[in-house]
Amino acid sequence: MTVPSPKIGSFSAPLSLNFDGGGVSARRLELLAAIGQENSINGAAKAVGMTYKGAWEAVEAMNNLAGVPLVTAWQGGRGGGRAELTEVGQRLVGEMRRITALQTQFFAALNEDMILDDSFQLLKRIEVRTSARNAFTGIVESVRNSVVDAEVTLRLASGEALYAIITQNSVRSLDIVPGKVVYALIKASWVLLTPADEKIKTSARNRLCGVVSHIEASPINTEVLLDLGNSMTLAAIITNESHKILGLTIGSRACALIKASHIIIGVD
Repeated sequence: MTVPSPKIGSFSAPLSLNFDGGGVSARRLELLAAIGQENSINGAAKAVGMTYKGAWEAVEAMNNLAGVPLVTAWQGGRGGGRAELTEVGQRLVGEMRRITALQTQFFAALNEDMILDDSFQLLKRIEVRTSARNAFTGIVESVRNSVVDAEVTLRLASGEALYAIITQNSVRSLDIVPGKVVYALIKASWVLLTPADEKIKTSARNRLCGVVSHIEASPINTEVLLDLGNSMTLAAIITNESHKILGLTIGSRACALIKASHIIIGVD
């Protein structure tokens, strides 16, 4: 029996950026660099092959995960709005280019005369994805334990407190202790909205207030983005009927109500 000859391959790796609350993929880093060149979300999206909406969501996610603004953007206007990298964003892109150059040199040397057998063809980059629209980085401020579950208080970069209810088993397995950096995932459909000036009593433990920065309607639902300050945004999906009743418009002040049990805590 003839033994199959080894396949010739080469090592390569996409560059990604890891924060305490999650990672930024190579494609999103490319978007960041493109924003620095195009000074436009729309132009940068076209340059890297993303949709305008996808690019906006990527910018929001990167700002939220970083805990400091990487991009300052303004929606609307000619060309889909203007966008600029902050000083931190510019430094990050500069470091990305420097590391990419070093990475290219490293793999060029590694791949010289390298023979890879069939088993290496099975290696793939594993990327964790989540259906939760909102991802925030926070620091555990306190953990209040009960018999079955625990209330975890997080402090966000915006200064707001976020309360989550998780099981005792999760506290132990995730090693949730004060001072630990974690991330909070919140599905947009779990967020309730109310006008900021409306004083209502609710069982929702969390109330995050901000300014409506974007509204996008579909045949059934409407997505509303709240600017929470410090370049943090929160997305909510509500019915079109609810949007009509609430009367929210761009620039309106509104509050997001989130039950503590609807917040998912994650760690690296």
